[in-house]
Amino acid sequence: MATQENQNVIVMRHGDRLDNFEELWVMKAERPWDPPLHQDGKIRAFCTGQKIRSSIDFPIHRVFVSPFLRCVQTAAEVVRALCDVADHNGESNVLSSNSDSVIIDPSKVKVSIEYGLCEMLNLVAVRAAAAPKDGDFKFSISQYESELPAGTVDNTVEPVYKKLPEWEESLESARARYVEVVKALADKYPSENLLLVTHGEGIGSIFTELNKDATVLEVAYCGHLYAKRSIQSGENQSFTAGEFVYEKQTGIISAAK
Repeated sequence: MATQENQNVIVMRHGDRLDNFEELWVMKAERPWDPPLHQDGKIRAFCTGQKIRSSIDFPIHRVFVSPFLRCVQTAAEVVRALCDVADHNGESNVLSSNSDSVIIDPSKVKVSIEYGLCEMLNLVAVRAAAAPKDGDFKFSISQYESELPAGTVDNTVEPVYKKLPEWEESLESARARYVEVVKALADKYPSENLLLVTHGEGIGSIFTELNKDATVLEVAYCGHLYAKRSIQSGENQSFTAGEFVYEKQTGIISAAK
């Protein structure tokens, strides 16, 4: 017998990046194209995770994240908020801005890095002074996975994109990529609710895909949107999915076309 339920997807931008606070950081960094979060960004990410958790009536099963360090660190803070044991047991209703003392249950959420959620790989998004001269971004996935809370990484997941897109991809290609990857991840896990951590252009691409008559003007750090679709499950793990429907957003400024 077929059963119907909703699949929920949250798409979120990373937190405040360090090079926007410390201008000289780029000049001395080994990887100037891949800034970490500023401390304010870590706090913003953790608080956003707490707010998301307190405002939704469904569990987040999986988190997928761009390989850029600022996104991985954002995901780490959000996952700590989602997996906070005290919060899950109702022992603490007070929102904190610090994740250092949080005890988590890593079985609650699984996290995987997805190349397809990466930054637009062109000079529109990657600052010319910081871009790698050879177009090689030299990501160490195992090193970045160590940034995530212990026990939350799922290494068994096959990514949608096996490698980064080609350097100097067009704006149109990048926007189509974001839409493609979100749909592919949702189709891969139709019975699970997802949270995707990506970049500003990724948020804008998904927002305008769901709101055809809108143009995105700005996406704040940790800005995010909610979408859902119906899933009708059949036999032998088959399913029929409805179209994603836009629900709401935080931190996205848009205008009518």
